[in-house]
Amino acid sequence: MTTTNKEILNIALPAIISNITVPLLGLVDVTIAGHLGNVSYIGAIAVGGMLFNMIYWIFGFLRMGTGGMTSQSYGSRDETECRRILLRSLAVSMSLATTLIVLQYPIRETAFHFIDTSDEVKQYATTYFHICIWGAPAMLGLYSFTGWFIGLQNSRFPMFIAISQNIINILASLLFVFKMDMKIEGVAYGTLIAQYAGFFMAVLLSWKYLRNHLRKLYNKNTFNRNAMNVFFKINRDIFFRTLCIVAVTVFFTSSGAGYGDTTLAVNTLLMQMFTIFSYIMDGFAYAGEAIVGKYIGERNTFMIRHTIKALLLWGTGVAALFTLLYSIGGKDFLSLLTNESEVITNSSAYFYWVLAIPFAGFMAFILDGICIGATATKIMLQSIFIASVTFFGIYYLMNNYIGNHSLWLAFIIYLFVRGNVQAYLTFRFIKSDFRAN
Repeated sequence: MTTTNKEILNIALPAIISNITVPLLGLVDVTIAGHLGNVSYIGAIAVGGMLFNMIYWIFGFLRMGTGGMTSQSYGSRDETECRRILLRSLAVSMSLATTLIVLQYPIRETAFHFIDTSDEVKQYATTYFHICIWGAPAMLGLYSFTGWFIGLQNSRFPMFIAISQNIINILASLLFVFKMDMKIEGVAYGTLIAQYAGFFMAVLLSWKYLRNHLRKLYNKNTFNRNAMNVFFKINRDIFFRTLCIVAVTVFFTSSGAGYGDTTLAVNTLLMQMFTIFSYIMDGFAYAGEAIVGKYIGERNTFMIRHTIKALLLWGTGVAALFTLLYSIGGKDFLSLLTNESEVITNSSAYFYWVLAIPFAGFMAFILDGICIGATATKIMLQSIFIASVTFFGIYYLMNNYIGNHSLWLAFIIYLFVRGNVQAYLTFRFIKSDFRAN
C-alpha cells in the first residue's frame, strides 16, 4: 500500500467510525423513551431531535472551515496560525451558541409553528428542547475542535470523543430515567451531560498541542481584521452551501409526504441507504480535506494531484462496492428496517434509484473534501447552487408525468451534477493556482 493510501485510511477509517456513532446518540434517546410507557415520549424525542439536527447541521461550517484552514497551516508548518485558527473558531462557535440560547423561545415558537403534532407531544418536546438547547456551546465547540483535529491529520481524537459520548449518554440517561424517575427530563439531561463530556474531553485532548504555548496563545494577530475576514468568507460560502442541501433534503421529504403515507415511508427507508453511503464517503472527504490541505500548505503540486487521484480511486471503489451490496442485499436490509409488507412491496418500484446513488454521488463527497482542504469554498457553493436549481427544475418538469419517481430522478441528477460541476471547477482551480509549481 502506498504512503498516500495509508494517509487516506489513517484519517478515513476513524472518521467513518465517528460518523457511524453520531446517530447512536439520537437512537439511545429514542430507545429509552420507547420504554417509558407513553408513545408521546417517542414523538417528543423525534421532534426535538429533528429540530436540533437541523440547527446544528446549518452550523456545520464551523467544522469544515476550521479543518480546511488548519490543514493548510499545518502543511506550511505554521503552528502558531494553527492555534489561532482554533481560537477564532471557538470564539465564533461560542458566540453562535450564546445567540441560540438567548433566542431559544422564538426559535421554539417558530419551529413548532411548522411542526404539526399533538399538544402532549408538543409539551414534552418543549421540555426536551429547553434542556438540550443549553448543550449548544458544547456541540458547536465540538465542531471547532473536530475540524481542528482533522486539520492536524488526527481523526482518532474525534473518534474517541464520539465513542465516549455514546457510553456516557447511555449510562447517564439510564440513571436519570430508571433510577431517578425523571422521564423525558432524564433523557434530555443524559444527552446534555454527554455533550459537555465530549466537549471537555476535546479540551483535554487539545492540551497535547497547546500546553507549551499558553503564553503566546493569544496576541493581537489572533483576531485581526484580515484573518477574521478570511475566516468568515470561507464559512459564509459553506453556510449557504449547507442551506442549499437543507432545502433539497427538506423538500424531498415534504414532497414525498404529498404522495401518501406509504410512499413517504418508502422514501424514508430508501433514503437510509443514501445516509449509510454518506457516512462512509464522508470519511474519505475528511481525509481529502486534511491531506490536500496539508499539501497545499506545503505547495507540493505533485502530491496534491497524486492525493486527488488516490481519493477518486477510493471513491470509485467504494461506489462499486455499495452498488454491489445494495443490489445483492438491499431489499433484505429494508426488511430489517420494517415489517410492513405494503411498504416493502411498494419499495420495489423505486429500488433501482438506490442502485444509482453510489456512482451518482461519490464525486460530490470526494470533491467536497478536496475543496475544503483547498479552502475553495466558492466552488462548493457554485456547484451546489447549480445542482439545486437542476433538482427543482427536473422535479417540477416531470412531477405531473411520473409522480414520486420525479423526486428520485431529480435527486440522482442533483447528485451527479453537483459532483461533476464541482470536479470541473476544482480541477480548473488547481491547474491555474498551482501551474507555477
